[in-house]
Amino acid sequence: MKALRLFKALHRTRQQVFQNDTRALEGARQRINAEFLKNKNETSPEKISELMKIGQDVEFLLRTTVIQGVHSDSDRIVLRPRSDVLLDNAPFCDTPKK
Repeated sequence: MKALRLFKALHRTRQQVFQNDTRALEGARQRINAEFLKNKNETSPEKISELMKIGQDVEFLLRTTVIQGVHSDSDRIVLRPRSDVLLDNAPFCDTPKK
């Protein structure tokens, strides 16, 4: 049940991250499906939990770090960040506070 939930979450994230990019959508779909098919007969609980952790990490990274860029002119790319990517940014302080 958890594997199916992760499978669906990865596909939902893929659709959000690569919205309107048919090549990236198809490539990500094939990669997700291939990885799940490759490991569908795994029976070791340790290996399954390791694979689940990797899948959750991939979903998190896709959701929080990938920004889609769209060519608008011949020399211009427009970035379309999602709300998941836009995080509060604290300024760096070189000297520690006492």
